[in-house]
Amino acid sequence: MKKTLALVLTAALVILTFAACGTSSAPAATEAPAAVEEAAPVAESVKLTVGASSTPHAELLEIVKPALAEQGIELNIVIYDDYVLPNTALQDGTLDANYFQHTPYLNSFNASNGTDLVSAGLIHYEPFGIYSQSVTDLAELAEGATIIVPDDDSNQTRALLLLQQEGLVELPEGASVDTGVTLLDIVDDKGYNVQAVQADAVPSLLANSDAGTVAVINYNYALGAGFKTSDALAIEDASGNAAQTYANIIAVRRGDESRSEIQALVAALQAGAVDAYNEQTGAGIVAIK
Repeated sequence: MKKTLALVLTAALVILTFAACGTSSAPAATEAPAAVEEAAPVAESVKLTVGASSTPHAELLEIVKPALAEQGIELNIVIYDDYVLPNTALQDGTLDANYFQHTPYLNSFNASNGTDLVSAGLIHYEPFGIYSQSVTDLAELAEGATIIVPDDDSNQTRALLLLQQEGLVELPEGASVDTGVTLLDIVDDKGYNVQAVQADAVPSLLANSDAGTVAVINYNYALGAGFKTSDALAIEDASGNAAQTYANIIAVRRGDESRSEIQALVAALQAGAVDAYNEQTGAGIVAIK
């Protein structure tokens, strides 16, 4: 019995020895799987806060919002109803950019407030017009009628040049955008009562004025009041460099005009947003190419 048990154990030991040493029949070792590269994380969207007048600037920004989102830019639009706060908010860093003004106004603002804001690009031109609730032809304008114009330097100059264009006032010889003119410079008011008020107040003052009153209105405020270019009794001559001079711009703090998000915003607005806006609204603003 003991002999038999010894033989069994010996046989088992031989089998285990061959199993441990044999390699020809053993399955090949499985290689460790290659490390799977992780996908690069999706970059977080960049937030771009832009101040704008409600019409048409904020509406134009809404048009380009989806295109900017595809580029990872989250456009935050802050609406302002005046021409001062969007520049002060830009200067103090509350805004990344603003969109409501032309270069002559920006230059005047910088000079008066010690700011250093610059244009990052020209977007569109808004024809400056004379409007009325009751007068249908400037030839019917009665002697002594009130004419309302904006009171800020650049737009008052622009308004007075338009009134001179239409023969409603006479200005000094050589009066121009570069030299600037105010009510005090009027040589002959032709018997009209020319009044200057804050630009954003012009439409409401016109709406509450006596019959026969006319007003020279910045087009964004004219649009907001329900006027279209076709409603204007006269518009400024856009020939020459008027469109370039008075083109509405994207304004930024100096040095930020090269930021990729700012450049993307300008490019998106210049890529057909104005044409799309005109098709939707019939506004008649002019894209700067």
